Amino acid sequence: MNDIPKTMRAVQLTNYDGRPESLTFTQNLPVPQPGPGQVLVRVAASPVNPSDLAFLMGMYGFKKPLPCVPGFEGSGTVVATGPGTVARFLKGKRIACTVADARIRGGMWAEYVVTTAAMCIPLGNNITMKQGAMMLVNPISAWAMVDEARRSEHKAIVQTAAASALGKMVVRLGKRFSLPVINIVRRAEQVQALREISAEYVLDSSTSDFDAKLKDLCQQLGATYGIDAVAGELTGRVMQAQPKGSRMFVYGGLSLKPSEVDAGSLIFEGKVLAGFWVSAWLARKNIVEKMRIAKKIQSLLATDLKSDVQAELPLHEAAKAIEQYMKHMSAGKVLIIP
Repeated sequence: MNDIPKTMRAVQLTNYDGRPESLTFTQNLPVPQPGPGQVLVRVAASPVNPSDLAFLMGMYGFKKPLPCVPGFEGSGTVVATGPGTVARFLKGKRIACTVADARIRGGMWAEYVVTTAAMCIPLGNNITMKQGAMMLVNPISAWAMVDEARRSEHKAIVQTAAASALGKMVVRLGKRFSLPVINIVRRAEQVQALREISAEYVLDSSTSDFDAKLKDLCQQLGATYGIDAVAGELTGRVMQAQPKGSRMFVYGGLSLKPSEVDAGSLIFEGKVLAGFWVSAWLARKNIVEKMRIAKKIQSLLATDLKSDVQAELPLHEAAKAIEQYMKHMSAGKVLIIP
């Protein structure tokens, strides 16, 4: 590790209140050291995701001791490792990785980060670092949920926040596998954006006839598989529209409110509400399964699982990156480039 500096530039979070001033930029944070089963990654790029916004506000599934470096996913090169076969295998490789784990103190919005080897996926030669930085959260989540719908032989999917990056991936995967997708958005311009990528069924939740149209479509297409990134009252509205025996997976909480569900839907109609967390889903896979999934995901990164990028900003402008993403979430990802 002689060529690795002792200190690094990084963004630090000092308070879980979501305020820009709670993010500070430092130029002399100690470079972390990898322990057993861990790797040290020189970070290339990291996107701002809704999960990052929730973490900054203290509304994610866990908190890390403050001050801490935020940023859950990204890409980079493994420059050092601790003991462990898998960790040593990754030495020198370009990888995508995540640190969405309460046990990992560091974050991706820094020049270096330590993470577990189990949460790293090698990148193929045809995948750029910027593509790789956005590979784990949205593409794998979209693939995992659509794949589950197919394997469980659901006839159609209904999804909220369909104009998001992940929502558009679900639209394209649905077309690839001839699986109808009912797409719910909240503004007229988002309807048009989905029409432009050939989405067939698009509903605006702000219209007066939304609930009636949603129920008609869900019943007509047999949309017994739902994925929800919004939560709040919308979860229950969608579940009420779905046929009996449907399943709804909540993977986000953009409304910042608890999911509201009619008890009768669960008791008398056999519907099931569950959560989906990509980090936990990945953690249940062995190394062979992860490599198989990674190969499939990377083969689709330029097509069905592509991510649009609206801006790239340096570390010291992380607060600006977050502000821009919050104002224009449907316009594409904002990348932070150390």
